[in-house]
Amino acid sequence: MAEALQLIINNKELETMPLLKALFDKHSYKILLSIIDESKTAVQICNENEKVIPISSTYKKIKKLKEAGLLIIDKIVINKDGKKIIFYKSKIRSIEMILNKKQFILQLKKNENNFSKI
Repeated sequence: MAEALQLIINNKELETMPLLKALFDKHSYKILLSIIDESKTAVQICNENEKVIPISSTYKKIKKLKEAGLLIIDKIVINKDGKKIIFYKSKIRSIEMILNKKQFILQLKKNENNFSKI
């Protein structure tokens, strides 16, 4: 069974949570959905989303999601030209939210799919 992390956030903290800002961005969730089951490069993520997210924005969003602890570098491959290719993977499988007058509860379930070893 997936390991879960539960965050209970009071109303005053809600607006300042970088994790929430990363989750509710209009493109970030698409990036996370793209890399739940398999790791992908930024270019693959961009192409999968029919270039709705420009590649420069994809890299910026990936950086923010990594800083928020929502994704990791799964593997790094060196191509035949000696260029480093980075594959990203979501650290979370699902998110459940509960909102009431006193607090906001966010439950993150860990992504248990195997990660590559760098």
